[in-house]
Amino acid sequence: MIELFEKKQSWTQEDIASIEYGLLKGLMGCRTEEAVEAAMTYANYLNSIGITNNNYPVFLKVLGVRNHHVIDSLLGTRDPFLFMSSIQPNFFIVATCFSFLAKYHPDEIYSKTLGIILGVFQATFNNPLDGYKIYPPTIADINSLGKHLIEAKGQDDLLNRSILDILDKISELEGQGVDEDMEDLAVHAHNIRNNFYDSTKHLVQVIPDVLLKTEPNLDKVVEPRKRVPLSQAEKGPAKPKEEGASKAKKK
Repeated sequence: MIELFEKKQSWTQEDIASIEYGLLKGLMGCRTEEAVEAAMTYANYLNSIGITNNNYPVFLKVLGVRNHHVIDSLLGTRDPFLFMSSIQPNFFIVATCFSFLAKYHPDEIYSKTLGIILGVFQATFNNPLDGYKIYPPTIADINSLGKHLIEAKGQDDLLNRSILDILDKISELEGQGVDEDMEDLAVHAHNIRNNFYDSTKHLVQVIPDVLLKTEPNLDKVVEPRKRVPLSQAEKGPAKPKEEGASKAKKK
């Protein structure tokens, strides 16, 4: 028995990293109050160090968290549309942003998360041809973008207008004579935009109906516990006042 307890198991750096990653995945799942609070603290830390060309994949990982408290902590006071403006868009970033849009149902994605994603697309496709060289979107990508247009909010809504502007930029690829895929993409982007503006048409006529369906039974967002000052927490819960304590003592 003594030999059994004296044995030491060898752990490689890969083993330890795998355990750390598993714990981080559980934390980012935000299934409990403790996980949400830990994720918020982690996001706060990332906000404090700032996004760079060396750490942006971690920021994208947190951006995929479906909890608005965590996204608020990641953003701080920054404008969502400018959050990733300090780094150059690349294939990985743009592809990841399109994958986020594909996973969310219409009107489900947190507005600030959508703002960050649209900010990336604005920077990427400001020059449509250059953007296409960075990441050539597919028809499925454009559908994932277009499905987040909320027809009931109209074109004056900031997020709707931003999506429409991006679709307009992509539609400018028509006639470039590069390849047939680009032409089809540009025409599709134009059709989505046109159907949104035309009161006699609807998005369902150009985007598959299954993509436009909302999900009524979404899991509720887990809320963090209410924060109180440390001095107050150390005192413990306030005790109820005894009956008559406020009355003057009898002489």
